[in-house]
Amino acid sequence: MLLLHLSDVDEANWARKFREALGDYPVVRRGDDFDPKAVRYIFVWKPKPDAFDGLDNLKAVLSLGAGVDALLRHPRLPRDVPVVRFVDEDLSQKMTDYVVAQVAMHHRLHSRYAADQKARRWVQLYPPAAHETSVGIMGMGVLGQHAAERLKALGYSLRSWSRTPKDVEGVEGFAGEEGFGPFLAGTDILVNLLPLTPETQGILNYETFARLRRKLDGGPAIVNAARGGHQKEDDIVRALEDGTLGAASLDVFQVEPLPTESPLWTAPNCYITPHIAAISNEQTGVRYFSRILLDHEAGKPLVNVVDMARGY
Repeated sequence: MLLLHLSDVDEANWARKFREALGDYPVVRRGDDFDPKAVRYIFVWKPKPDAFDGLDNLKAVLSLGAGVDALLRHPRLPRDVPVVRFVDEDLSQKMTDYVVAQVAMHHRLHSRYAADQKARRWVQLYPPAAHETSVGIMGMGVLGQHAAERLKALGYSLRSWSRTPKDVEGVEGFAGEEGFGPFLAGTDILVNLLPLTPETQGILNYETFARLRRKLDGGPAIVNAARGGHQKEDDIVRALEDGTLGAASLDVFQVEPLPTESPLWTAPNCYITPHIAAISNEQTGVRYFSRILLDHEAGKPLVNVVDMARGY
């Protein structure tokens, strides 16, 4: 039996599509009459405190989100049950679309020209070529590698930083604490696609910004499309105000919705989007998780299982 436990999304529609995809395999929702001990899989998004109560025979937790940091913090998540995260081409493409748009905007000096337009000032400052602009990607998992592939095709000079070394063609790789400084020192536009773990909490801070290369007109830029917990928002405001950062594109925040009193709303050259960089698609999500469930029931191993120790 598959149990759906979805908050803030249309659970009924997901249930209908899972029933269509799974045929005779039973699919139930919260509030339905079912035996908790018969539930073998639970499909979750923002699970409530009692989400896992009584589910003594779970074989896997299926997470709608690509990021699982919030799920792993659930106090009653069964620690002996594997968690499967969502990996999907459509989700990756949407995230890459966002990253490419923001990187191109900063590379082409949008902030400078927007200020000139407002001042009715005609100054023909020419942006550098893409190959003269260094984009540093933090996090080289599925999303990071997808973004790197598209940015490489556009001619950007690419570098990456991750917990462990990654060998990606056309990308200069750095890893670990010893590689962080050299990675930042050659980066003009910093893109964050890291998983949120205790080690990466608050990694977008003033010290990090001060170590970026200062080659772009106006100063370096950051793009955060991962998690709000990665950024220290007071540090972003300070860095934008004193010129340590030239611009920031933020899609995620420590508190969402972003409070109206947040100084980020009015910080210079701060571009805010309301957590819309990428969203899970029902059609591809149902197809992906239905195949995983049916394959697992047929004896095949689970794929894209979260490493509980690493947190991703």
